[in-house]
Amino acid sequence: MTKIRVSTDSTADIPAELVKALQISVLPLTIVVDGKEYLDGVDLEPAEFYKLLETSSEIPATSQVSTQRYSKLYYETWKAGYTHLIHTSINSKGSGTYQAAVLSRELFFEEYPEAKQQLQIELIDSLTYSMLYGWGVVEGARLALDGAKPQQVVDAITDWCRNSRAVFVPLNLKFVRKSGRVSAAAAFVGDAMGLKPAITFENGESKVLTKFRGEKKVVPGLIDMMQKERKPGTPYFLVYGTNQEQYENLQLACAEQMEQAPQLSYSVGNIISINTGPNMIAVIYRR
Repeated sequence: MTKIRVSTDSTADIPAELVKALQISVLPLTIVVDGKEYLDGVDLEPAEFYKLLETSSEIPATSQVSTQRYSKLYYETWKAGYTHLIHTSINSKGSGTYQAAVLSRELFFEEYPEAKQQLQIELIDSLTYSMLYGWGVVEGARLALDGAKPQQVVDAITDWCRNSRAVFVPLNLKFVRKSGRVSAAAAFVGDAMGLKPAITFENGESKVLTKFRGEKKVVPGLIDMMQKERKPGTPYFLVYGTNQEQYENLQLACAEQMEQAPQLSYSVGNIISINTGPNMIAVIYRR
């Protein structure tokens, strides 16, 4: 009998209630702030982390999910009688987490060769971040609970990862400058001119799609992008940080101009906020 476990890492930004309801296993990355280590999503919720981020003396560092955590996941999945583990990881071009998952799988089957006939471990490199793969994991977990075949679960996750788009707009360029998402020179000019870059991810790399001149242009610009690119009838998501005013403007614009409500809204995850800063808004949708 087929029994599927679906797992991912904390950068998928899946809300806790969905993780629990859909029985998704989430492995945390580690964040280091001023020399102190925190497990992402375990020791720090976003609101707490935003405060640390603004006051830390250096930009926080992150480290991949350890091979020990992967080994524990594989072993517990096998012993619990699952026949398939389908794990989706953060972009391999931005983190060593996917490579750690692959290495851990090799080491696990070397240590427990009998498990190779009983458990299939499917590893998916999302090549992206946040709900750009998190929602695929949610949909895959729903399918698994409904009795879908393993390949159907893999296909659903991969399809969302490859066809969704996020547009993140940092409203302050301090953190994108530090992270290298926008060059120091461009960030300096942008700040001076009031330019707000619209950043997306393509093939695992960050890319500036356009620049909005002034904060007032950001929300109309995001709505225009969604209306032009989004596949009608598909879910979309709103992402926010500390800028409540712009988030409320985005909600209002969606209510007035989009034909359906967002699937959900969520606070930008800790790992992503290191790169965008907490003063941001974003939309995620299927193209």
